[in-house]
Amino acid sequence: MITISELPAVNATLNAISTILLIAGFVMIRRRKIIAHRNCMIAAFVVSAFFLTSYLIYHYHAGSTPFEGSGWIRSVYFAVLIPHIILAASILPLALITLYLALRKRFIKHRRIARWTLPIWLYVSVTGIIVYCMLYHL
Repeated sequence: MITISELPAVNATLNAISTILLIAGFVMIRRRKIIAHRNCMIAAFVVSAFFLTSYLIYHYHAGSTPFEGSGWIRSVYFAVLIPHIILAASILPLALITLYLALRKRFIKHRRIARWTLPIWLYVSVTGIIVYCMLYHL
């Protein structure tokens, strides 16, 4: 059984898996492998949903974890954290809209919004891992 204290590592792992799936999905669509693209992106969405659930459970039970670093690394931490938080708030609606458009076969609109969704989602996933590393391993 996973304990609450293990959830940050689980969350970072889920972010890493999501990142890999997003990149694989992008590569697949560039190669015109539509079904592989669809499968990667749906899997990334599901993994991200697990992440969000785990993240909310952790913060409900543990609250927030203060960053204990000082000096220049503290500035770096907040320079990563602040845009991460802002963009993380936008990714759920963007991902839902992008997924909805694809499932409805409205590919022109899907592609238009996916050009924004993918880089933001990748940024949030990667910076989530960085924030985890800075909080728990510095």
